[in-house]
Amino acid sequence: MNSYYGLACNPFRKQAFKTKDSFQSKDYREMSSRLDYLKEVHGVGVFTAPPGMGKSFALRCFQDSLSKNLFQVRYICLSTISVTEFYKQFCMELGLDAKGGKTTMFRDIQERIYYLYKEKRCPLVIAVDEAQYLNSSILKDLKMLMNYRHDSLNCFTLILSGEPYLNHTLEKPVNEALRQRVTVHYNFSGLDPDEVKGYISHKISLAGGAETIIGADALSAVTGFCQGNPRIIDNLMSDALMLGAQLDKPVIDADVIMAAANAASLG
Repeated sequence: MNSYYGLACNPFRKQAFKTKDSFQSKDYREMSSRLDYLKEVHGVGVFTAPPGMGKSFALRCFQDSLSKNLFQVRYICLSTISVTEFYKQFCMELGLDAKGGKTTMFRDIQERIYYLYKEKRCPLVIAVDEAQYLNSSILKDLKMLMNYRHDSLNCFTLILSGEPYLNHTLEKPVNEALRQRVTVHYNFSGLDPDEVKGYISHKISLAGGAETIIGADALSAVTGFCQGNPRIIDNLMSDALMLGAQLDKPVIDADVIMAAANAASLG
């Protein structure tokens, strides 16, 4: 497939390229600019998108951009909604012993956060991915962690990234106090039609290929099928390139795209 289309690699394979080569979509730019602001003022940032829109990738790019001498960055990807397990995971990320009950772990976490802020001059940036799984008890405790010295200090930055359901969770009256602390909030809208074309061309060019290997009708078909979702585009284009090579199609057309889409839906 790669040699047939003159590609150095599959440009639509996950992590085929370095973060610095990422396509600068509107969603990416909007999230990145808000994250850059948030790291300076501390507080809470909320970012939501359906699966595959690129919010986790934008988080990784942001993490890679931060100096380890200026920030302590920790990333938690939720696999549980248990309060105790969340605290244990938080302690582990901060290098703390996850011993004792919730009260003990809460105190240890808060003390470590303040130490990083006041003594090390290297404030914590904690990113919680898949945050739609957080229940109200955990959200309440996260708010309480920010109440240091009678709420007079913002000692760390909290990033909550998740699927759109997270917005509904934060709108509940029980989470009003945390919602009031949200400094920046952004909901992904997906790639628009022009960005879809630019995204595909950008990746093909990075792999050393010619933009002409995919026709205009194929680009329109991808746009209609994928609804601006980068992950779906990547999967569809990978299948289309493989199918196009098998069919000896030097230019991917709409028929190849639809055949790949139909095969994916049947699979």
